[in-house]
Amino acid sequence: MKSRARDAAIIILALAGACRTGLDYPGAAGPRYVGGPAAAANENLAAPDTLRIVSFNIAFARHIDQAIVLLSSDPDLRGADVLLLQEMDGPATQRIAQSLGMWYVYYPAIHHRRTKRDFGNAILSRWPVVDDAKLVLPHASRYAGTHRIATAATLEIGTSLVRVYSTHLGTALDIGSGRRRDQLRAILEEAAGHPLVIIGGDLNDAGVGNVALETGFAWPTQRGPKTTRFGRWDHIFLKGLTPPDSAASGTIGGAGGISDHLPIWARAILP
Repeated sequence: MKSRARDAAIIILALAGACRTGLDYPGAAGPRYVGGPAAAANENLAAPDTLRIVSFNIAFARHIDQAIVLLSSDPDLRGADVLLLQEMDGPATQRIAQSLGMWYVYYPAIHHRRTKRDFGNAILSRWPVVDDAKLVLPHASRYAGTHRIATAATLEIGTSLVRVYSTHLGTALDIGSGRRRDQLRAILEEAAGHPLVIIGGDLNDAGVGNVALETGFAWPTQRGPKTTRFGRWDHIFLKGLTPPDSAASGTIGGAGGISDHLPIWARAILP
């Protein structure tokens, strides 16, 4: 009975989310938002041996000031090399990037009817963004007709080029689990030509990451506490970068009041 009640609650919340969705930005070209820190801000940074990667769904970018405080003060989040954000708009992405002194790229998936703001995924980096793209994922929402996306960026970290994706897959009511796997496969296919890859975000699914495992990705965030009330839905995957040990990832519990998701982090050794 508890399982049925949980599944019913997920469906109700997903239906509410679907009803709130808006109008697609169908083209791969944009809208596009990019920027970086002051010209000399990061010029003396030496490439690290280990990257710290953080992913956080900030729930319609409502509590940006509190998110900035958390991202800049928590010992496991502050100083992140790569920050993947979901449910963002352009101004909120720019504010966080400027506060943390990072480069950024942001693509919205839709313009949200209820909030009257854009809704999409961002990548923030301590290192220059030298290329970026919007990847429109397969399978429109069965109710809203809108599409999910991944924001992609190539980061120049010392002499290494690292391809990074921030994504937010369809909800339980938008699409079924098989189609969420198709969405992740689309990202993996785009990533196939890159030797160093980071994929992260809100997958709306605890098990879809097995698709990444099957293609040789490491999954440092596979185990841990729930990141939403319904399950562990937020994850990070790595290719060509190695988690230094079994304790090289975590979930931050101090995000109450900021979002309905908890931020996650992982460390990865550059080759």
